[in-house]
This record gives sequence, C-alpha cells and structure tokens, in this order.
Amino acid sequence: MMKHDDYMTPYKAWADICKYLPRDRKVWEAFRGDGTSAQHLRQLGLDVVCEDADFFESSLGDCVVTNPPFSILPKVLERLRALNKPFVIIMPTYTMNTQYFQRLFKDIQVIVPPKRIQFKKLVDGAEVPTPGCSFDCLYYCWKMNLPRDVVFLT
Repeated sequence: MMKHDDYMTPYKAWADICKYLPRDRKVWEAFRGDGTSAQHLRQLGLDVVCEDADFFESSLGDCVVTNPPFSILPKVLERLRALNKPFVIIMPTYTMNTQYFQRLFKDIQVIVPPKRIQFKKLVDGAEVPTPGCSFDCLYYCWKMNLPRDVVFLT
C-alpha cells in the first residue's frame, strides 16, 4: 500500500449504513489500516474479524466490509469477484464507470451517503490535516439484498 493511500474510515460513515450491515455473518474488515474501522464496526454490533492478513492470499469471514486502497481498486475488485463473498466497500463514484468494474459486477447495488465521507489521512501511521475529501464515494454492495438497487441516505 502506498503512503498516500492510508485513509481511515470515520465512525459516522459506518454508523450511517449500520442498518444495512449484516448482523448474522462474520464480517471481514480486510484493509485494517490503523484498526479503527474494525473497532467502529464492532461498536455497531457486528462480529468482525480483522487480522494482519494479506487480502490477496487470505479468505476470512463470511462477507467483506471495508474501505480498500483506491490506488489498487482493479486488483481488489478482481479478488472480491474470485472470493465470491457478499461485500460492502467504499469506493469513489467514478469506479462505476470503469471498464474493469463493469466487466466484473453487473448486479451491484449502491448506498449513496448524504454528503462526502471525510476520511482521516495517515502518513507513516500519524494523522495529518487535510482540507477535506475532494470527491464523492458510494458504498458498493454485492449480494447484500438491499431493499432497492440505489439507497439514498438522508
């Protein structure tokens, strides 16, 4: 993972979609970062496995709930498809328009947050100030059986 790609998901981002996250499955927070994302998911009542395991070599839990490094999204999406596990992952909105995404996932559902997610940036493990996220993200959901294909949060 590249240093500029360490962005931690705030509690609010997971709390906003809490009712859509699986309570009956072991959740794999595959890109653990500083570990706070897994802590947030546990605080929301999920059964979370978050080990220092290589996502591309491991297969933990029953579904994946994570915020992967955006710099390696094609590789992450290929692996998710191969794992064939349900997932909820945070990715930029433009991901949907990429050829690699369209080739892999035709039956995706999305949750649209009410405003931009403000990630916490880390460099060498220390938080650094940022002016705020300059692009929009969606929660991409696969095999999660949402009530609609597009869910708008308010």
